Amino acid sequence: MADQSETEKTTANEIANEIANEESGPAYRARVWGGARRKLWNAPADGTLGTRLRDLADWVAGSPYAGLALDMYGNGVVEELERRVAEELGMPAAAFFPTGTMAQQVALRCWAGRTGNPVVALHPLAHPEVHENNAFAAVSGLRTVHPTGEPRLPTADEVRDHPEPFGTLMLELPLRDAGFVLPTWDELVAVVDAARERDAVVHFDGARLWDCATHFGRPLPEIAGLADSVYVSFYKSLGGMSGAALAGPEELIEETRIWRHRYGGQVFQQYPAALTALRGLDVELPRLPSYVAHARVVADALRAALAAPGGPSWFRVHPETPHTHQFQVWLPYDPDILTAAALAQAEQTGTTLFRRWFPAPAGGPRGLAVTEVTVSAPGLEWTSADVTTAVRDFLSRL
Repeated sequence: MADQSETEKTTANEIANEIANEESGPAYRARVWGGARRKLWNAPADGTLGTRLRDLADWVAGSPYAGLALDMYGNGVVEELERRVAEELGMPAAAFFPTGTMAQQVALRCWAGRTGNPVVALHPLAHPEVHENNAFAAVSGLRTVHPTGEPRLPTADEVRDHPEPFGTLMLELPLRDAGFVLPTWDELVAVVDAARERDAVVHFDGARLWDCATHFGRPLPEIAGLADSVYVSFYKSLGGMSGAALAGPEELIEETRIWRHRYGGQVFQQYPAALTALRGLDVELPRLPSYVAHARVVADALRAALAAPGGPSWFRVHPETPHTHQFQVWLPYDPDILTAAALAQAEQTGTTLFRRWFPAPAGGPRGLAVTEVTVSAPGLEWTSADVTTAVRDFLSRL
């Protein structure tokens, strides 16, 4: 592996100091990575307020939504978005929520009332367990159990044989913190059937459900139709500003609208978020299969470049073949050093290959760092040779 020059080392140290500064670090990272000429994906923090607002205004002016009425407490363009989501997922109805956390709190609270059982079976790496500060219990009076602790979704036998009764089985598709992993279609059908054998309802945490059609080889309505209710996000894969939706039976969705108000989600106007969601459905959703296909090209090229002479002593690209357009890369370095190298590469070459790195989760192997790689529209221009060149340059900075 090539040695860094003293100048490059100084630059890396300065960048590491920027990372440690809580006030300037995030803004600095967004400016450097988002301003790169070449990158694999556009992150939510890329760009400026001016460019984002101009881009949205230009798109709306040429869209069929320009003449829609402004929303007030959920009508107008928000109603149009809800209609569109229900149509895309093949569900009877849908309701817009300002956040996915609120949407799932409400959905599972409503199901608990209907089943008479406040226990939710889900994965210990699912979003509510890792990223919501115990909100299920603190806010909604729910309790969780885990059919499996393996870094994958539960099997049908694990659901069927779990020793404690539960009212709802929640499946995160894909399971992000395990590496954006999905079961096979037959495995998913079997898991759903096993839950129904126990008289449990099935809820999909489909924050990234939009990405799953390629892996399953099924259209979105067929995938969503396995569940009793589905949550989807608008900013994760579709590039929206914010917001989420719940889809399911009309009676359930009407009840969730009541709880949405009680939880503080009946926002006066939400048309900017609704419009970016509609743009995502019109523009990004049809492109997602191409992103998934090219993510596999990028993952193969990354693996080959990391395995080449001069590469790290150990690495992992996970899953080996990405299930969606996102996957993990693991390296045996300090995460701050890797983040500094990614920033230095972007600042000095105009190429963003990786972004922020993180330590292995608690209980995981020590001395490893992990990052998430996404492939979207900008990444479609990258060839395998481009990836190889970028990897070699990145490694030279370590």
